[in-house]
Amino acid sequence: MFARILIANRGEIACRIIRTARAMGIETVAVYSEADRRALHVEMADEAIAIGPAPASESYLSIERIVEACRRSGAEAVHPGYGFLSENPLFPDALAAADIVFIGPHADAIRAMGDKIESKKFAARAKVSTVPGHIGAVEDEAEAARIAEEIGFPVMIKASAGGGGKGMRIARSAAEVEDGYRRARSEAKSSFGDDRVLLEKFIENPRHIEIQVLGDKHGNVIHLGERECSIQRRNQKVIEEAPSPLLDAETRAAMGAQAIALAKAVGYDSAGTVEFVAGQDKSFFFLEMNTRLQVEHPVTELVTGIDLVEQMIRVAAGEPLSIAQKDVKLTGSAIESRIYAEDPYRNFMPSSGRLVRYRPPAEGSRDGGTIRNDTGVYEGGEISVYYDPMIAKLCTHAADREAAIRLMADALDTFAIDGIQHNVAFLAAVMANGRWQQGRLSTGFIDEEFPDGFHGAAADAALTARLVTVAAAIDHVETRRRHQISGQLAAGRMVKWSPVRVVRLGTHWHEVELTEDGEGAIRIVHGGDETEFEVVSDWTPGMPVWHGRIDGDPVAVQLRAVLNGCKLSHRGVEVEAHVFTPREAEFARIMPEQASVDSSKTLLCPMPGLVVSINVEPGQVVKPGEALAVVEAMKMENILRADREVKVKAIHARQGDSLAVDAVIMEFE
Repeated sequence: MFARILIANRGEIACRIIRTARAMGIETVAVYSEADRRALHVEMADEAIAIGPAPASESYLSIERIVEACRRSGAEAVHPGYGFLSENPLFPDALAAADIVFIGPHADAIRAMGDKIESKKFAARAKVSTVPGHIGAVEDEAEAARIAEEIGFPVMIKASAGGGGKGMRIARSAAEVEDGYRRARSEAKSSFGDDRVLLEKFIENPRHIEIQVLGDKHGNVIHLGERECSIQRRNQKVIEEAPSPLLDAETRAAMGAQAIALAKAVGYDSAGTVEFVAGQDKSFFFLEMNTRLQVEHPVTELVTGIDLVEQMIRVAAGEPLSIAQKDVKLTGSAIESRIYAEDPYRNFMPSSGRLVRYRPPAEGSRDGGTIRNDTGVYEGGEISVYYDPMIAKLCTHAADREAAIRLMADALDTFAIDGIQHNVAFLAAVMANGRWQQGRLSTGFIDEEFPDGFHGAAADAALTARLVTVAAAIDHVETRRRHQISGQLAAGRMVKWSPVRVVRLGTHWHEVELTEDGEGAIRIVHGGDETEFEVVSDWTPGMPVWHGRIDGDPVAVQLRAVLNGCKLSHRGVEVEAHVFTPREAEFARIMPEQASVDSSKTLLCPMPGLVVSINVEPGQVVKPGEALAVVEAMKMENILRADREVKVKAIHARQGDSLAVDAVIMEFE
């Protein structure tokens, strides 16, 4: 077994590998760019070595610098994590030349399976069912349009190299093929250094299901069941689970057999994933093989009890698999929610900046299940514009899918993040979605369930009553605390305290009456229907999450201070709450509302990013849907389009500019 390994990665996956290596008694070496000098993985490792500037092309993608870091540190092996160099066959070649072990599959397997074009050819020869399409690189826009017409719309255009949704577009017309082809090539070039793209038929209403395989250097290959990864946005996974609610034992066995056959054909000797597109009728077609550890591997670990990173390390050290196929048992259900630095209220645009507050739910056993949180950040740390916007991967595991969803919903309610925008409320809304709860999934789920974008979940009567109750309880604690402040100016006359409060939740008003029972509980009666709630909580001002029991049921609500009130977040609902005395409420009802700023005459940068192109000129009239500019953030190109017909008055940004959020890009007449 290795005494010391180097992790050629950053963020949560580097931290996750370090944890397993430490449990195995193996020393770890971290590498870092200038942007990651104070990153968590740097602090966790036994040794850390700087490898270059912030851009990945000059640091984490530099084979020479990582090999040199191995020499300097005495690392015997390298784990690549996912992304960066994990699927570049030149990396294990370079390590082998330096007598360093690559903790992953051999380079020939990466060449055969890591390239989408070659892997489809290989799968076709191995008689694995594949999606209809053009097997080979598409040379130009004209060829892309011709192939699309032959196959029939819609089509998928995607980068031959890499993954993560980068360099991937769906086209439903010839015009969309040309634009999608250009964008896919550009993103592929900047993300993977390889601008080749392929084109294949897009299966309508599909599900994305993948099989985890594990092989060793002695010819043994097993599969560890499937993961359902159908909840995607812009072709990037958001929520994953194991097992899939679609598959039965027979279909699982058939998919597993195909995945093993493909892995054996290429002599696969590490952890890898064979991805399939599945129809609602349980038909399935090979998409690609990812020759690395997947982002979503924790859900497989939770349902099988097998540490995939440990297995990768043992296999790389030459050990045979200690697990046979008959030993693999799937127990319970596991769900992973990816916590991203993005603004779901602004079309999920990336967000960056300092994590002023980062308080994840406690890990370990809870309510008959398990909570796990894989992360690479800490409170006070920075979310950089240079890398992927992932903050954490929150996972839950329980006896069945319903219990795992319930535990995830509870955990998301307690995940407090401030300083940047994040998608916790959106994830909580998905957990409450009826279609999700029933397992009726497809890769179009988010577009279909949130066709106009995310504007917060709607609160039903029961949830509204809960939020009103919590708002009143919070105000009661704060009022009581204020009354205990010493040295206050004495009133000219006695101020009569009233138990009645008026809660404004968003734009709706609710009257309640509070009484204390003398034993720490508060009784809150809602004036509308005389419903009474008993509230018990040890919340104190300053806590970012209100924990308590309402009529004996545990409840967690996030809160953020706003002027004369607080913003509450619970089950995907985010709403401002203000609590008044009856007299204050009389005045509050007639106070004028501040008018919002008119931004209809400007195009603002929706996130911090780099201007890739300005597509219009002053004086030009643009039509709805026409591209105005392209801004790159966190390795993704975002096209900013006109939402109506407008005439461009002035342009305030140019290609290459680095813009802050809400910076003015152009003005309209």
